[in-house]
Amino acid sequence: MSLIPNFAMLGSGPSVLMLHDADTDHLGFAPQVELLASQGYRAIAWDMPGYHGNPPPYGGYSLAALAATADRLLEVMKIGRAHIVGHGLGAMVAAEIALRNPTRVRSLTLVAGGPALGAGEQEHWVATRQRLLAECQQQACPEPVQLQRFAQQLVQLQAGQNALPEGLQLARHAITQVQPLAYGRALDMLAGPNTLAERLPHLGQRSLLVSGAQDVCMPPQRMQALADLLPHAVHHSLPGVGHWPQLESPDAFESLLLDFLAQQRATVH
Repeated sequence: MSLIPNFAMLGSGPSVLMLHDADTDHLGFAPQVELLASQGYRAIAWDMPGYHGNPPPYGGYSLAALAATADRLLEVMKIGRAHIVGHGLGAMVAAEIALRNPTRVRSLTLVAGGPALGAGEQEHWVATRQRLLAECQQQACPEPVQLQRFAQQLVQLQAGQNALPEGLQLARHAITQVQPLAYGRALDMLAGPNTLAERLPHLGQRSLLVSGAQDVCMPPQRMQALADLLPHAVHHSLPGVGHWPQLESPDAFESLLLDFLAQQRATVH
């Protein structure tokens, strides 16, 4: 994973690096790239290795390797410190970066992810996806059609009742862009053991945690429990929202994010 991944970038100012979930690529943060750029930030949304034209890793994924790749991206771009925003799996990678290289991370925003997955989260987050994807791949139709059916079913299962229709449309489109091999390996990593949970209490950065009140993958009580462990963290749960807060309720999410980032702007970036 030493190659520099593809990314979308817009704007200038303090850098905000956004790390997507296993379900999407940089499109998972497409609305926020434009908004942050308009508000005086340099917004960067990466494509994880194996996503959106990036070559897949030779072996399996690991949080350590993903964190190192993201850190290398910032190094190549000559960004000394950045605000890191992660969604789902990307939130776990963001936390890993903050633990491994704390001086790199100016602030941390964890969206619908961060804590290691318990049995319930693994069923909804990993097993459901593996099962749905396998069922769609067994159908006698081209792969793009299989992915469209998978995206439709997944979003229907895991979005909240108040989700913005346009946000769900973008979520479905982003899901259809995944490479099944890379996606399967990312899910395998989520299901596997890691040491993140025991190290999370050592996060010292100011942190914003955002959850969807109807997220079955990462319920808000799990995010609140993490916020309670951290010295400088606040948690907000968005009502009627499922697993994709930044797409299902972009206005509410962006208000929280911009307010949080504004509190950090007095520091050197």
